[in-house]
Amino acid sequence: MTLHWANDPVGQLVQCRRALQPDGLCLVVLPGGRSLQELRACLAEAEAAVTGGLSPRVVPMGEIRDLGALMQRAGFALPVADSLVQTVQYRSFPALLSDLRAAGETNALAARLRRFTRRAVLAEAARRYAGSYSTPEGRLAATAELVVLTGWAPHDSQQQPLRPGSARARLAEALGVPESPLPKDG
Repeated sequence: MTLHWANDPVGQLVQCRRALQPDGLCLVVLPGGRSLQELRACLAEAEAAVTGGLSPRVVPMGEIRDLGALMQRAGFALPVADSLVQTVQYRSFPALLSDLRAAGETNALAARLRRFTRRAVLAEAARRYAGSYSTPEGRLAATAELVVLTGWAPHDSQQQPLRPGSARARLAEALGVPESPLPKDG
């Protein structure tokens, strides 16, 4: 749950692969790009409205296809990326921020502001959040996307892709549909 903080995520994954025995499984779970989308939007809107500017507030999180590609770049065999999106509910905006602080998920970006955020920005963000993301019960909804990456340390016993053109059956036959040729260009 910390790969999103790594300055060199591919390097981290390469080290994981090297630590595994051949055919060993690497399992990685980290927050995905849809995590905290509501908070990002409300903080950006509030800061732009109050200060007229914008600064990074929430660490960028990778999209599933990009995270899956990291496993390939790190040399894992049979890589798979999957995600689970959950909605978490909070009683208040300060409770959401407190939970993030307690989890160590505060702003560690190098380009962040080096001063405290103005109260007016946080108050406006809280107002916008409540206006846009409240549940019927009055709680605040927050999205948490967990991306699960799996990959195997390479080994000769693993499945290997077939050579292109080596298929023994036609796809149309396997699907039980008639095959139609592609139209000629021109």
